[in-house]
Amino acid sequence: MENNNHHDTFTVAGTNIDAVKRQNERSGMSYNEVKELLAKTTGGYGTGVYSDTNIEEVKRENQQSMEKN
Repeated sequence: MENNNHHDTFTVAGTNIDAVKRQNERSGMSYNEVKELLAKTTGGYGTGVYSDTNIEEVKRENQQSMEKN
């Protein structure tokens, strides 16, 4: 159980916002972090936004490969 700190912030419904934030920090990856990991490791539809591929570099490499043949 969380120790209530007198400096914690509460919603009008009584939810301890700071306790929720602390729990979230310990809960693992967020939905978007998982999507990013999957995009970088397995690819998939609609994951281009998470790609770290340099498109211009790939185009140059492809062009150089075509010129060699």
